[in-house]
Formats: sequence, structure tokens, C-alpha cells
Amino acid sequence: MTEAAAEPTSRVDLVLARARADLHRLTPAEALAAARDEGALLVDTRTAAQRGRQGELPGALVIDRTVLEWRLDPSSPWRIPEAIAGRRVVVLCRQGFSSSLAAASLRTLGIDATDVIGGVEAWLADGLATHDGPADLRE
Repeated sequence: MTEAAAEPTSRVDLVLARARADLHRLTPAEALAAARDEGALLVDTRTAAQRGRQGELPGALVIDRTVLEWRLDPSSPWRIPEAIAGRRVVVLCRQGFSSSLAAASLRTLGIDATDVIGGVEAWLADGLATHDGPADLRE
């Protein structure tokens, strides 16, 4: 899959296009600046295997996609301490596809969420830092 803007050809492509229509997506450098300068929360939803191959993102919290909404909804009894009303959330995945769907889902909960164009692959291509771990896992 690529990030190329093409006419949706499947139902999932249509869902993705609709999700992205409401997002102001960030470049990797913009995401890093949002976390560093504005206190945005970087959330990594990649699998352990993907993180093992690509490295961990400095300052990012690792939250499994299956519990993302519960951990980040400030009104949820299962939220993490960093889930504060009004705090921006920037979601990252490997290539920037599932993160768009995740960010759109978070926005339906009233969370100021977006994602990164190209995901961690773009992060790496831009030469931004990673590390070998440990990850800040939030289950």
C-alpha cells in the first residue's frame, strides 16, 4: 500500500478516505514538534514485531489498537493518566493507514486526535530518532 491519493476502489478505501477528510494529518517532523513543543501525546499502535524491526519512538506510549479508545478517553475508568481532556493525541502505525482510522475513532469520542502521514516508515525515512527500548507499554 502507498499513501498515493487515488480514487477509493474498495469499501475500506472509502472508509479510510472519509476518516482522513476530518483529520489535519501531520508529517513526522510536525508530530515530533507537536509532542516536544505543545505537549501532544504520541501513541504508537504498531505490533511488538514491527517495533522490534523498526525501533521504538522516543517519548511515545505504546497502546494496543484493541484498547486504544478505552485508554485515551478521559471519561473512561480504564484511561491512562496522560489521557487529559483537551490534550492532543497523535497516533502512529507502521505506514499511516490504521492510524488514520484510529484517530478518526478517537475524534468521535471528542478527543483532539490526528495521525502521521506515512507512519513510522516516513519517520524513519526522514531520519528521525528511534531507540532499542524499552517501550512505554500501556495495556
